[in-house]
Amino acid sequence: MNAKALHTLEYQKVIRKLSELTATSLGREESEKLYPSQELVIVERRIAATDEAVRATTLKGTPPFGGITDVRAALYRAKLSGVLQPAELMNIAQFILGSRRLRRFISLAEDETALPLLADLCEPLTDFKSLEDEIRRCIDEQGDVLDSASPELASLRRDIRINAGRAREKLESLIRSSSVQKMLQDALITQRNDRYVIPVKQEYRGHFGGIVHDQSSSGATLFIEPEAVVQMNNKLRELTIKEQNEVERILRQLSERTGECAELLTGDAEIIGQLDFIFAKASLAHAMQATLPTMNADGQLYLRRARHPLIDSKLVVPIDLELGESYSAIIVTGPNTGGKTVSLKTIGLLSLMAMSGLFVPADDGSRLCVFDGVYADIGDEQSIEQSLSTFSSHMTNLISMLNEVTSRSLVLLDELGAGTDPAEGSALAIAILEHLQRIGCRMIATTHYSELKAYAYNREGITNASMEFDIATLRPTYRLLVGVPGRSNAFAIAERLGLPISIIEHARGEVSEDELKVDTMIASLEQDRRTAESERQLAERSRRDVEKLQVQLEEERLRFQEQKVKLLEEAREQARLSIIKAKQEAEDIIVELRKLAMEEGASVKEHKLIAARKRLEDAVPAPTKQPRATNNNKVVKIEPGDEVKVYSLGGQKGHVVELVGKTEAVVQLGIMKMKVAISDLDPMRKQTSHKPQAQATIVKRSRDEHIRTELDLRGTTIDEAMLEVDRFLDEAFLSNLGQVYIIHGKGTGALRTGVQEFLRRHKHVKNYRLGQFGEGGAGVTVAELH
Repeated sequence: MNAKALHTLEYQKVIRKLSELTATSLGREESEKLYPSQELVIVERRIAATDEAVRATTLKGTPPFGGITDVRAALYRAKLSGVLQPAELMNIAQFILGSRRLRRFISLAEDETALPLLADLCEPLTDFKSLEDEIRRCIDEQGDVLDSASPELASLRRDIRINAGRAREKLESLIRSSSVQKMLQDALITQRNDRYVIPVKQEYRGHFGGIVHDQSSSGATLFIEPEAVVQMNNKLRELTIKEQNEVERILRQLSERTGECAELLTGDAEIIGQLDFIFAKASLAHAMQATLPTMNADGQLYLRRARHPLIDSKLVVPIDLELGESYSAIIVTGPNTGGKTVSLKTIGLLSLMAMSGLFVPADDGSRLCVFDGVYADIGDEQSIEQSLSTFSSHMTNLISMLNEVTSRSLVLLDELGAGTDPAEGSALAIAILEHLQRIGCRMIATTHYSELKAYAYNREGITNASMEFDIATLRPTYRLLVGVPGRSNAFAIAERLGLPISIIEHARGEVSEDELKVDTMIASLEQDRRTAESERQLAERSRRDVEKLQVQLEEERLRFQEQKVKLLEEAREQARLSIIKAKQEAEDIIVELRKLAMEEGASVKEHKLIAARKRLEDAVPAPTKQPRATNNNKVVKIEPGDEVKVYSLGGQKGHVVELVGKTEAVVQLGIMKMKVAISDLDPMRKQTSHKPQAQATIVKRSRDEHIRTELDLRGTTIDEAMLEVDRFLDEAFLSNLGQVYIIHGKGTGALRTGVQEFLRRHKHVKNYRLGQFGEGGAGVTVAELH
């Protein structure tokens, strides 16, 4: 990649913005190494990683890089058997914790969206939690070795505190003496060379004996260790040395453990640097309101509302541009300060950003190309650093470019041919353009020469463009108009500024008729473009109005659907309550029938009673929260007798009685018949012949058949068991049984509790108890009936 172009297009300023968004020095180091790639596969992988980071931060917020520092230097020393300081070991523990948090963050985000590149990058991360725990057990957050690091250290520090306390007590008793206080400069205890001393006046030096450790700058005060505490201080010093040795041993032990993991942890540091760098790219995309570009290697550029990333988003004017399909070169004309140079830099810088794996500040749908080189000759005429010879400077840059440009390059030329005689300059500019055209590169050039307008108009693969200028305000609009050559607007500007009309008309007379025709044609093109732009904006407003209306209609449709569901639910609940009431009345009738059967000895078929109650239960519709959205286009084949589900009734099962025309059917739902749309029905799957449908078991009881005295519930749920127990007790009651056995097993006891609670409330049960020895013990409940 051309280094001068990177400097000219201010690529490093974007990299600095990226570096400022990194959370760690590891990520900052990676961002500072970022360089545009010339390989499409690499570029697409870079952009895909940025896209994954953007989606992850959108879902889960900022990744947890807090507390992670660059520990590679400490790890290298540990690997070489060096002893690390407590703060370094604490940083390593924090690094391990941060690595684990980061891996969890990626894992949680991956549960909601696919993050294959970030997941692969995190895969090698290790988790040395045992090392982290050991470091935290020995070292606190302030970087001090804890007493709990070893029993020996705890004992030494306890002895140090005891001996230090004794030494201070001895000195305090000394300085509290009224006879001694007059000999002291201050009644306080201090330390010199880690030994306790007192400040004594010079003239009382010999009164205390002991050792002089220091004196004041004036010499009036001596810091003396009295002879009474010398032995105590000696003992304290010995303990302190032992403490230091023990701390050194602990740090060496932790450093050795760290050294064993140093190589893997160094690899983790590099991975975390990569992750921080990728998430910094995502942060830059958010800050610039940038989007994901589509990349190609075919030389195609398509930018929608592209913005220069280094200009305030509130001030920058977006540009639209297409290059590489209908034409491979664009000649931009127009007045100075109209925005030509900014447009060139925007195109070049966005290309470099995309090749670096960054999102670009442009609207969705923008396409950019992976070039083998981006070359820019862009001079700022207002720069004090500009060369004295503009033409020589431009030629030097062009010559170096022409030696490197290929068909896969992007060339950006500002003020082509400027700085010399206009006739020679325009001729030289045309020759350079033709040479670059033969090479086949993608090229955008700006110029003031009117000859280049005609050149671009007559050449295939080249088109004109201009920067829009508002005659009414005499100001540029900074909008790039592709396909429309620029006008000088000199006469219009002079007229607006007040130059006499006679002078302006005389000037027009000096201009050739062909040039006037060209100027008139350009003016007509601009007018047509403005008209088209106005119509486009009107169509865009209409489209937005239609979309807004569609949203309102959809909201109203949803409200109507919710109201419909609510009304259906209320009606369904009323029907359910009515059926429950009818069912209760039927139950009362059944009870009366059973009493008649017992009292009068009538032969009432039990299976008929059970079947009647089953039909009543099936008639109760189950409440549902939302019916299925019907599809009127769905073709449903329904025939009389088919078993079906009615979705608007929560999947209630029934069978088709008859068809009503081609769109409706009469469906039997328990004891009710309803007319239902065929599209609201779903045929139930029929079982094949080699898998016969399970037949419902109907128990028919007669006076001569065997009567059960026990019920085995093992393997059933509580709800299933209650139905079986209820039916069993009814049978036993009708059979005049006085005692029955219900086998529920021991297990967790939940089934036994449920059965006994049911028996306690049942009207046929007089009392119940657990089975005795020989009856099954706690696995059986014995019920006595009325």
